[in-house]
Amino acid sequence: MVELHAALWRRSTKCEAGACVEVADLGGEAVGMRNSTRPEIEITFPVETWREFVAGVRVGEFDQPSA
Repeated sequence: MVELHAALWRRSTKCEAGACVEVADLGGEAVGMRNSTRPEIEITFPVETWREFVAGVRVGEFDQPSA
């Protein structure tokens, strides 16, 4: 697994304000996530958990209900 301090952190190209979520592949075993304004605070997820989350985002599982 890649160490968090050596990870290649990525953010969306739509991030303009500077307060962005950053994500890093940690060697295929885990995914790291952090806030660009507080990069010293990092969390990790197993790859399978991350894939399930991304799949849920893609199908709208976390969308806010319409008013």
